[in-house]
Amino acid sequence: MRAVTLDSVPATPVVSDVDTPRPEAGELLVKVAASSVNGFDAATAAGYVQGMMEHRFPLVVGKDFAGTVEALGDGAEGFAVGDVVFGVVMKPFLGTGSLAQYVTVPAGYGVAPVPEGLSVRDAGALGLAGTAALDSVNAVDLGKDETVLVSGATGGVGALAVQIAATRGARVIATARPGAEADFVTALTDADVHVVDYTRDLDAQVRALAPNGVDAVLHLAGDGAQLAGLLRPGGRIASTLGFGSDTVEGQDVTAHAVMADANALTLTTLAADAASGALRVPVTAVYPLEQAPEAFAAFGSGALGKLAVTCS
Repeated sequence: MRAVTLDSVPATPVVSDVDTPRPEAGELLVKVAASSVNGFDAATAAGYVQGMMEHRFPLVVGKDFAGTVEALGDGAEGFAVGDVVFGVVMKPFLGTGSLAQYVTVPAGYGVAPVPEGLSVRDAGALGLAGTAALDSVNAVDLGKDETVLVSGATGGVGALAVQIAATRGARVIATARPGAEADFVTALTDADVHVVDYTRDLDAQVRALAPNGVDAVLHLAGDGAQLAGLLRPGGRIASTLGFGSDTVEGQDVTAHAVMADANALTLTTLAADAASGALRVPVTAVYPLEQAPEAFAAFGSGALGKLAVTCS
């Protein structure tokens, strides 16, 4: 099969021929229709994950997938051949990723049905970013009328988090540069989103909107310590970048380091919201599998939203 691979790290991903995987016990073989590029994939290629997870070469990259169940391994339950599914590859090692024509995934974790009303393309770009966004909003227990600062609002996770926060009735402040970035963020939801320019005096801009500090921060980009300093006493910060409780000792704030947990309930919730129109998957460009390296280059240059990859 064709797949996006790395023969070592750090390295630039290439498209090459590798053996089609076979499902082991408890696994599904999925014919991948769509995937996407995530920060984790870029970090893997850059060598940042080396030492944290086992790498098996040639390493097929990719976390997100959507497609059709092609075969079941022994004991795999809950799905049948022909089911249309999506999710996140949640194996304890790297090497059998989803930026490929086929992927194997555990039937019991990281996979859910694609409901009517959700396109396979959007499903293939939803799993990891959506999970990270939902887990981050849940970690700060965001309530109605609370003010939340979303730092990194132009990325896939941030664009989804802005929508989830707005849906919960929160007042959203989002970081984006004036122009295309700000326009992208304000178009994500019908709710009012206050945009602040992270290239200028961020503290002053946020304090002008929330003089006593914000109730919560979603740290998806930027300086975690600076962002924590914008919280009111008793405020909460959730970080997908490893900014945890040890970093705010002595401060009257709470920090949560978020590791996206793509369980079936979370994936089903995200898919239902996307199918109903309550959540829009912010795909801004689509690349065929053979051009996936170009998607990685665009991601690295700061492309907005999600970059989808069609695999079949």
